[in-house]
Amino acid sequence: MSSPSPRLFSLAWPLFLELCLGIAIGVIGTILAARISDPAGAAFALANQLAATLFILFRIIGAGISVVITQALGGGRRAVADATARAALGASSWLGGVTALLALVFAGPLLRLMNAPEEVLPLSQPFLMALAPAMMLDAWNASMASVMRAHLRSRDTLMVLVVMQVAQLLLAVLLMPLLGLPGFAVALAISRGLGLGLHVWLWRARLGLRRKASDWWRLPRVELAAVLHIGLPGAAENIAYRLAYMVSIAVAGHLGASALAAHSYTSQLMYFVLLPGLATGFAAEIVVGHLIGAGQLHEAHRLVRRALARGLLISVAVAAAAAAASPWLLTMFTQDRAILASAVVLMWITVILEPGRTFNLVVINALRAAGDAKYPVMVGAGSMLVVLAGGSWLLGEVLGLGLVGLWIAYAADEWIRGLLMWRRWARLGWVPQARAVHRRLRRASRIA
Repeated sequence: MSSPSPRLFSLAWPLFLELCLGIAIGVIGTILAARISDPAGAAFALANQLAATLFILFRIIGAGISVVITQALGGGRRAVADATARAALGASSWLGGVTALLALVFAGPLLRLMNAPEEVLPLSQPFLMALAPAMMLDAWNASMASVMRAHLRSRDTLMVLVVMQVAQLLLAVLLMPLLGLPGFAVALAISRGLGLGLHVWLWRARLGLRRKASDWWRLPRVELAAVLHIGLPGAAENIAYRLAYMVSIAVAGHLGASALAAHSYTSQLMYFVLLPGLATGFAAEIVVGHLIGAGQLHEAHRLVRRALARGLLISVAVAAAAAAASPWLLTMFTQDRAILASAVVLMWITVILEPGRTFNLVVINALRAAGDAKYPVMVGAGSMLVVLAGGSWLLGEVLGLGLVGLWIAYAADEWIRGLLMWRRWARLGWVPQARAVHRRLRRASRIA
């Protein structure tokens, strides 16, 4: 096996560009929506947040697909990896369909639950309903891309994403002036259909994976059991975070449309700040999965320490640069001086927040790849509930700190969870689970 450091970098940079392109399209969509009006910009952000929350259903399998396949490939079990990939298709169909149905049927009640302001609700409800078809297509694209990355084909997934995002951008620019916010949803659905076609071709051309018609709906028990062993705790962690985060969005919505717009615009910039850490975390998960499957636990430990050190340095530098440039960057979204002043303060708090988030982005993914999937959700759920959700309500609404209170709660939660995760990794609490994974793969190889 080659040295993991160049492998980590070769995986991280395509992932970074993928994530950057995805965020860029979201930012451009927010800019186009904000040009209609600030309420339209808030509606765009609120509907997208709800869509992302509903899409967490996919995480039930999404969090486990890459881990199970990388472990199988690292242990030389290609047949297991291929069977898992096919199982992911059927599970994606069912979970993507449920997600789309929820968005289509319950858009109004969900938005009211989020305290959508009166001027925002009539814009956000039809937009969320129009996003439903794209959610179904996104479930397939996400699972197929995860399989490609697990096979170390990050450049191919980057190519697909570039094609999808360019198509989406061109269509959005054409359709949003005519259809408003639903025009963005139509552009999203068409581009995701194009991406699905490309992924089907890449599975056959790059991986030699050919699908049967039944693969699109079958739910094979053995393969999905291994995925769910990792995916259910991963999904529970994501669900806990999303629900806690949506409490903070509800607090922002209660503060009014201007506060919701400031929250939205700051979040768009913050997404770019977290990208280096997120890409490093995803790449570390893939490489650690291969190393665990091959039984190279010491190398996995050294790799995570190096990845975390680099991630912390980069996150602080990027956050500080973004905060310094925020008075100019935020004018892409609005010229409202009150919104701009509020958002600039939040960007400076982000400099404190991001190093804590980097611990989570890198170490949680590494723990999951080592088979230690239950610890992050067991430990993190309490912080998410008390510090993120409760802190947002207490600081933002009860104590009257507004959006500043929300950002303080975000930072405190990230640091508490991040340090707990690092404590688990540094004290080698993940090693028994990693050894169990390697033993299971060796037994499976002998039986085969």
